[in-house]
Amino acid sequence: MADKDELGRAGEERAARYYLDDGFTLVDRNWRGSAGEIDIVAVDTRHVVVVEVKTRRGEGFGHPFEAIDARKRARLWRLACEWIASHRDLAQGRTLRIDAIAVLGPDPRTASLEHIVDVEVP
Repeated sequence: MADKDELGRAGEERAARYYLDDGFTLVDRNWRGSAGEIDIVAVDTRHVVVVEVKTRRGEGFGHPFEAIDARKRARLWRLACEWIASHRDLAQGRTLRIDAIAVLGPDPRTASLEHIVDVEVP
């Protein structure tokens, strides 16, 4: 596995633990739809949360959130709707939310973690 792939997986694992610690249940990881992949889908009693995780060792290529541009947010929304359509039972009675997690630092296990709740979708 390439170093960047290992970094990404470690960042996703850190984000998954973050949601578990916050009382969410993880219901999907790396779900593939027609427009791409959702990193994490988590639920609590009120929400279905589609999570985009960006992991970087440093800011040499910009802050991780900078990689989630308007086009990416629109694609996430399409994927979220596709996921909801195929998991109606889990979505029933819950509000859809799209979050972003940035994991920034040399070691994803101890790196800083930033969380944007309900990113704006164009």
